[in-house]
Amino acid sequence: MSAGQRFRTISAALILIILIAAAAAARHSEAGFFSREPRAPALQAYNVDPAMVSVSGISSGGFMAAQLGIAYSSVFTRGFGVFAGGPYDCARDQKFSACMANAAPDISRPRANMTRWSGSRIDDLKNLAGRRIFLWSGDRDRVIGPNVVKMIDRELAGWHRPENVRFKALPGAAHTFPTDFDSAGNNPCGQSVFPFISNCGYDGAGEVLKWLYGELNHRSDRPDPSRVISFHQAKFVPKGKGMDSTGYLYVPAACASGRQCRLHVALHGCSQGFKSIKFGFINNTGYNRWADTNSIIILYPQAEPDFMLHRTWSSGFLNNPAGCWDWTGWYDEDADLHGGTQVEAIVGMVKRITSGYKR
Repeated sequence: MSAGQRFRTISAALILIILIAAAAAARHSEAGFFSREPRAPALQAYNVDPAMVSVSGISSGGFMAAQLGIAYSSVFTRGFGVFAGGPYDCARDQKFSACMANAAPDISRPRANMTRWSGSRIDDLKNLAGRRIFLWSGDRDRVIGPNVVKMIDRELAGWHRPENVRFKALPGAAHTFPTDFDSAGNNPCGQSVFPFISNCGYDGAGEVLKWLYGELNHRSDRPDPSRVISFHQAKFVPKGKGMDSTGYLYVPAACASGRQCRLHVALHGCSQGFKSIKFGFINNTGYNRWADTNSIIILYPQAEPDFMLHRTWSSGFLNNPAGCWDWTGWYDEDADLHGGTQVEAIVGMVKRITSGYKR
């Protein structure tokens, strides 16, 4: 075969490949493969009493719940709950690993920081005397562990009221979110495995909500899935800060119709965001069951996996492939202070929701 013939053969083959690829692209485009995901609607305001706002979370979400409950105690007026999380500001002056594995992290530096920041870079610590605090750990949790969780109580000594703190170490439970019902994909209570939601015979969502709000009506075991709505979370946070473009809400029918309601922020842990388990955390943790019968809106902000390396406070450069919340200084020097990107984003969502309050 001459050089000219080889050239014409290769050219014809390339043209055929291009035509096949173009046809495939057209079919995929028609099917939506290359279309952009439609942007979720804007977050709406609801008739929510700002004096009835609280937050809880598990694992990195537990650390974030403590950051929000302490740095923004004037916003989270009912208090906060921590499932398998650790002390405020724990990883700023020591490696984040010191705040895990059932260790005994130093809390003297965080307490000194809190004293210095009170009333300026964080809300006045005097507010904590009026806040309810719920702490939970599995006694078989070796990812965070009960020793680490209990340090929150010690860290806040002198600012909170001991009678307002409840700590529970659940026998036989590992690093997981505890429920008292089976759900699709849930793992055994004694194992710390994906998706970190387990039937432990313990209603974690109900217990934290009852501690924060007092007696509640009996839950509904069939919450309406149509009450889960998406919103445009990207409005509240710049790109590259570890948060998804879409967040979610559970809005009971009574709250959608204008009745005065309460607001609870529920924060997933690592590998539990929408991009990891879809609606798993939203539907299978039990928060919505209590929301339905007690006029509580549940806000589910979403973190997302991030494979870029970022400088942390004291643990060098790390990426965030599991989509954890920022408790290591991944995205800001001020990650747990006023002005920190993720904390400000969540507070912004809360303020948007409560802006519809009618006295």
